[in-house]
Amino acid sequence: LSTQGNLMANKFSTLSGTENANVRLSLQRAICSSTGFQRWKSELPDDTDKMPLEQLVRCYLRETLETLAY
Repeated sequence: LSTQGNLMANKFSTLSGTENANVRLSLQRAICSSTGFQRWKSELPDDTDKMPLEQLVRCYLRETLETLAY
């Protein structure tokens, strides 16, 4: 990891379980409200509406990172 990545990892490792869950939920909400996520989700098949939101966010982030890495 980069120095900045190590600093962020250290910061999150000091959070309590509740604080960590709150950070994750806050990030998930921010991602779900983004226009990129909304556009990506609108292009998915209808049956993905039954997928848990956390799973959709993970798929979106994975695809976005793969695109950026390419």
